[in-house]
Amino acid sequence: MKYHQINSNLFVKNRRKFTAEMKPNSVAIFNSNDIYPISADSTLPFAQHRDIFYLSGVDQEESILLLFPDAPYENQKEMLFLKETSEHIAIWEGEKLTKERAFQVSGIRTVYWLQDFHKILNEIMTYADTIYINTNEHYRAAVETETREARFVKWWKEKYPAHNVAKSNPILQRNRSVKESEEIDLIQHACDITEKGFRRLLSFVKPNVTEYEIEAELAHEFIRNRSKGFAYTPIIASGNNANVLHYIENNQQCKAGDLILLDVAAEYANYSSDMTRTIPVSGRFSDRQKAVYNAVLRVKNEATKMLIPGTLWKQYHVEVGKIMTSELLGLGLLDKADVQNENPDWPAYKKYFMHGTSHHMGLDTHDYGLLHEPMKANMVFTVEPGIYIPAEKFGIRLEDNVVVQEKGEPFNLMRNIPVEVDEIESLMNS
Repeated sequence: MKYHQINSNLFVKNRRKFTAEMKPNSVAIFNSNDIYPISADSTLPFAQHRDIFYLSGVDQEESILLLFPDAPYENQKEMLFLKETSEHIAIWEGEKLTKERAFQVSGIRTVYWLQDFHKILNEIMTYADTIYINTNEHYRAAVETETREARFVKWWKEKYPAHNVAKSNPILQRNRSVKESEEIDLIQHACDITEKGFRRLLSFVKPNVTEYEIEAELAHEFIRNRSKGFAYTPIIASGNNANVLHYIENNQQCKAGDLILLDVAAEYANYSSDMTRTIPVSGRFSDRQKAVYNAVLRVKNEATKMLIPGTLWKQYHVEVGKIMTSELLGLGLLDKADVQNENPDWPAYKKYFMHGTSHHMGLDTHDYGLLHEPMKANMVFTVEPGIYIPAEKFGIRLEDNVVVQEKGEPFNLMRNIPVEVDEIESLMNS
């Protein structure tokens, strides 16, 4: 891995939080992700399942974590099962976790090779009454591929039909949404790498540069700072491309006078950052571009202040909509009749700002978090309002990542990334 080793105390704490919520005499099992094939012998780069990483720090394929806090024997309370390494594997694939190294990473002393899993599980199931299975219940999930986790659940239900079944996801949704200080530090590190990439661009962007050249500059800066690269597929949208919310082709030339919407950010140690900035290709905003830009910035700043403990996500978006409506009236994009005659289910402002303002962020860019429950301290949210005007061939979105504080305004993890018009223009023309 490119990142520095994370202290295993984080994963010890995460397991304690999870097992404290388990039912008596129950077992929880978590599987790594598969390495996904493309065709022939080609595969996608391995990306670890965030739940097993959150609970163990293991960042390797063909791994299983088993938690049994009420086990009759101490060495059965936490167990890791790993693909056995060998000299052959070391030559062809490189270093894999040894049992000792797995303990250093995870803090788990009982480590077996994967071929022992079924035999040991059979013994464990004679002691346990309930198993926690790990299903994906994220509100944005749309999974068509059968995952390693899904295959295990199917096999387990056939093998052990007499046991009770519980879900690990509701526990993880709550636990993962509230970050430990170590996690906030890792997200901050990802944001700091993102800042370096963005500052690199401000002296690089000129008329006629291509979107993919900008992407290359970012990838260079991210990887040289120990990131695997982008936390999500980068959006580098010049001109009217910014009005396609998930524009990812990144293949057009950036023309003088246009704006570039950059929704790009680095990951670090599997933790995401999520930044959006909008900059002028020629280094200066026009008066109209500046007016819209500053309207979006005001909405972002006011929305950020509302991310405090007790805030309900749904009501928060209603309030942000009111602020955006006021700004759109000031820009002449809406008039009073538009607002008076609006459909309550799709308010008038949605014509120019059709997506949400904030989502949880952490190990996943759209991280775990139960949106019907009040916000809590140490949750991390994006704040990302935008105004999109196809008729004027530009769109503007601005996005920061903030930590909800017990008291006071949220802490902005992207506080050092330029966002004011004057600073951006100054850096682009220095």
